[in-house]
Amino acid sequence: MRKQFTPDPGFFNTASLGAPPRVTVDAVRDAIDAWSHGRATAGDFDVSVVGAREAFARIAGVPAASVAAGSTVSPLVGLIAAAVPTGAEVLVADDDFTSLLFPFAAQGRLNLRSVPLASIAAEVRNSTALVAVSAVQSADGALVDLPALRSAVEASGAQLLLDTTQATGWLPLDLSWVDYVVCGAYKWLLSPRGSSFLVVRPDRVDSLVPHAANWYAGADIWASIYGLPLRLAPDARRFDTSPAWFSWVGTATSLQLLADLDPDEIHAHNVAMANRLRTGLGLPDGNSAIVSVPMDSAGQERLRAAGIRTAIRAGAVRFSCHLYTTPEDVDLALRTISG
Repeated sequence: MRKQFTPDPGFFNTASLGAPPRVTVDAVRDAIDAWSHGRATAGDFDVSVVGAREAFARIAGVPAASVAAGSTVSPLVGLIAAAVPTGAEVLVADDDFTSLLFPFAAQGRLNLRSVPLASIAAEVRNSTALVAVSAVQSADGALVDLPALRSAVEASGAQLLLDTTQATGWLPLDLSWVDYVVCGAYKWLLSPRGSSFLVVRPDRVDSLVPHAANWYAGADIWASIYGLPLRLAPDARRFDTSPAWFSWVGTATSLQLLADLDPDEIHAHNVAMANRLRTGLGLPDGNSAIVSVPMDSAGQERLRAAGIRTAIRAGAVRFSCHLYTTPEDVDLALRTISG
C-alpha cells in the first residue's frame, strides 16, 4: 500500500492536508484532461458524487441515504445550529476547532457552555439541548471519551453533533447512533479540498431546514433545475450542495480505496508510528495518530531545514501519522529534533 503514495520523506502534516494516492492524482488529471478537450459534461461528475457518498457511508458505518455532500464543514454545522431553539444550551469543548464553534456562536441566541474536553461527558445535564464536539481535537490529537459521551447524551436526551474531520480515515468509529456528523475529506480521507460530508440520522432529517436548498438536492436532480414547486430528496441528500466537480472526482477515488482497506490495520499502523515518535521523545504511549510536541523556534527551524513537514498549532509542533508514514520518517524526525 505504501507504494500508492508519493510524499517526500518526513511528511507529518496529514492533519492539515492529506497526501493523495497515485490513483487519485491520475483520476483528477484524467478529468481535467477531458475538461480541457471539451469532452466533459456536467452529468459525468454525478458518478463521482454517488461513489464518494457510498464509500464514505461504508467507512462511517451508516446508510448512504443518511449522507449529504457539501463543500466545507462550517455551512453543514450551520444547519444544525440554526435548528437549536433560542436560549437552549449547547455544550462544547474548550478550544475546539472554530468551524465547529463559530456557527453556534454566530446565532447570538444560544447558551453556549464550554468545558474541558476530558469532562464533557460529565457536564451533560438535563437542560443540555445539544453537545457539539470533535471526536479528535485538531490542536493536539486528544480523543473524546465517546462511550461515556454516548451514555451521557442518551441519559439526558441531548442530541450530539460529532465532527470527525480529524478522526474518520484513521480512527474506526461506529457513527450509526450519532444524531449528526460532519467531516471534511481533505485531511485523513486524502481528498482534494472542496468536499465534506454531513450524516443525519434518519429520525432527525425532518428537524433540519435545508437552508441551501438547490437543484442538486432535488428528488430527481436533472428534473429539478427550473421552477417551483419545491421538490427535494426525501433523505439526507436534500442537504446536498452543488459539487465542486474535480474535488469529487478525487474524493470518490480516495474514499473507494480507503473503504476497501481494513480500518483496524490503518488504526494500528498510525498509532504505532505515533507511539514510535512518542517513545523517541521520552513520552508515554498514546492512543492518537497525532502527536503534539512543545518546541522552541530553533527546533522548529531544524525541522523545516530538514524538509520535515508538520504544523504549528496551539504553540506546539503537531505531527500526524498516516498510511504513508514509515519508521524511517519517524527516525528522521527524531534525529532532527535531537540536533
